[in-house]
Amino acid sequence: MEEMEEELKCPVCGSFYREPIILPCSHNICQACARNILVQTPESESPQSRRASGSGVSDYDYLDLDKMSLYSEADSGYGSYGGFASAPTTPCQKSPNGVRVFPPAMPPPATHLSPALASVPRNSCITCPQCHRSLILDDRGLRGFPKNRVLEGVIDRYQQSKAAALKCQLCEKAPKEATVMCEQCDVFYCDPCRLRCHPPRGPLAKHRLVPPAQGRVSRRLSPRKVSTCTDHELENHSMYCVQCKMPVCYQCLEEGKHSSHEVKALGAMWKLHKSQLSQALNGLSDRAKEAKEFLVQLRNMVQQIQENSVEFEACLVAQCDALIDALNRRKAQLLARVNKEHEHKLKVVRDQISHCTVKLRQTTGLMEYCLEVIKENDPSGFLQISDALIRRVHLTEDQWGKGTLTPRMTTDFDLSLDNSPLLQSIHQLDFVQMKASSPVPATPILQLEDCCTHNNSATLSWKQPPLSTVPAEGYILELDDGNGGQFREVYVGKETMCTVDGLHFNSTYNARIKAFNKTGVSQYSKTLVLQTSEVDIKKLLAVAWFAFDPGSAHSDIIFSNDNLTVTCSSYDDRVVLGKTGFSKGVHYWELTVDRYDNHPDPAFGVARIDVMKDVMLGKDDKAWAMYVDNNRSWFMHNNSHTNRTEGGITKGATIGVLLDFNRKTLTFFINDEQQGPIAFENVEGLFFPAVSLNRNVQVTLHTGLQVPDFYSSRASIA
Repeated sequence: MEEMEEELKCPVCGSFYREPIILPCSHNICQACARNILVQTPESESPQSRRASGSGVSDYDYLDLDKMSLYSEADSGYGSYGGFASAPTTPCQKSPNGVRVFPPAMPPPATHLSPALASVPRNSCITCPQCHRSLILDDRGLRGFPKNRVLEGVIDRYQQSKAAALKCQLCEKAPKEATVMCEQCDVFYCDPCRLRCHPPRGPLAKHRLVPPAQGRVSRRLSPRKVSTCTDHELENHSMYCVQCKMPVCYQCLEEGKHSSHEVKALGAMWKLHKSQLSQALNGLSDRAKEAKEFLVQLRNMVQQIQENSVEFEACLVAQCDALIDALNRRKAQLLARVNKEHEHKLKVVRDQISHCTVKLRQTTGLMEYCLEVIKENDPSGFLQISDALIRRVHLTEDQWGKGTLTPRMTTDFDLSLDNSPLLQSIHQLDFVQMKASSPVPATPILQLEDCCTHNNSATLSWKQPPLSTVPAEGYILELDDGNGGQFREVYVGKETMCTVDGLHFNSTYNARIKAFNKTGVSQYSKTLVLQTSEVDIKKLLAVAWFAFDPGSAHSDIIFSNDNLTVTCSSYDDRVVLGKTGFSKGVHYWELTVDRYDNHPDPAFGVARIDVMKDVMLGKDDKAWAMYVDNNRSWFMHNNSHTNRTEGGITKGATIGVLLDFNRKTLTFFINDEQQGPIAFENVEGLFFPAVSLNRNVQVTLHTGLQVPDFYSSRASIA
């Protein structure tokens, strides 16, 4: 009902219609407001005067005038109104609800009639405040317009429905809530006013008092006033003129105003028009329902846009952060090269300084000695050593020959960084525009014959459907946590095969894949269930085969023998991890020392995936290790050295590492003998086999081994 309120308000005053009249353009206006916006038109400008004089008006003007009219003089019954004239030139103003209206040109003359019905000046003009069409009034003035009784009734019902509580109509100041209504008096009373003004005695005793709500209903059901004819105010409408589209009375028919028009019974046309309005409302109702659904869709789009914006911003920030991280890593590598060049130059210059200093000291000593010899006065003694001294002086002078006093190293750094291609790429970094009409790719299909598990790794393969016409730009592979938990992304890229390492042994994983392009993502594929390798309960052992991982190793690590043998190109310790991570079961692997020069101290153990790769294993809190030289070993974690144990390694030695998640321990062996006590306890989480070494050491990895017998027997006893 509240949405209808604007339909019930006058476009001039902005309030509910009071005595509304219907203009020929079908718009409504309050009778008093219509009086206020009347404008007097000069006699010479009226269509009647121009038609009578025949000057200044052509047939073409009258043809246009008829086209502008809503009702022609021949068929409307409003011939005396004249056609729509051009809008008056009187300055316009805005009504309370924003509609342009025209003020009266002169105040209305005093008369004994009501202001709304008083006679209007001749040739007065009224302009519709909604469509701005102007109309010349005849002698009847505003009384010539029909009153909209239906609109009045709708407004009355609307105002009654909005009243929260019916108020007493006889209270003088603040009306109290009505308690009864008298059907005969048609008045609502509160209790004090009823006792004072409507006592239950005399003639009033026969009046019927009803509750206010019932009285409101009876008011609505009471017969409404019958509208009367605008030309014959004492006559009720009884017929309907089809051509004029208006109700008429029998006197209008007798006067012959509608003699050539089709006239029908008022009740029949009332029912017909009600039926037509109901049918029109059905179509409008469907449009309104569609509009509501569309609004719901738009509101959902607002929420989706906000969610997509947050997701896209997070993705953009992550991509930019990844670029910054990559640039920082490259910066660190370049700075390392600069520092290396810096150290090399300083070493060469310092070596030359040291050599030149020693040589100069020797030369200065020889010169001072020769000067002292020259001072001797013994000829025979001088001649005995003079030849030798002369040869030494010449030899020393030759040693300061060409090139000796030339710097072996320049001060300039022969390094030049070309960053222009990268800067150009950064400036060209932009969004790829999406084509809204492009569909999303089809759902990929998992190729079951190529999907398998090995140890705690899973390999999955997929493809696009054979009949798919929409290309996929990439794929997103998701796995759960092995315990039926939430899925997480483990691969995003263009490849159609992926191997996921570091899974739990003896666990069941669910995998699914979806494709994406610039438009969006496809539906998920069917879920594939994967089972990793089982644990041998008898031996508390999960046998695993793996190699070293070049992808996570330091760049100075050198791989060979299918990534089973590693060494290093640097004198500093560098870290390399195994490809497989462990979190359950008992695991044992060995490393043999293929080369061992100059007594270095390599380290063996386990580490997290994010362990530091450019320091000895165990220097940070992400690694648990044993480092060993040719005589003794130490355990180290977070740069804390413990349990010094005698016994070292040489070429050909074998180092064993035993990771027992059942006991949460880490133990080391050298040549099949346990080295020291249990190295670390309370070991939990995901760990990768790890080694740190320099260029003086080369080791080879051996996997898929059984736990040492004495440890197995000890475990079974425990």
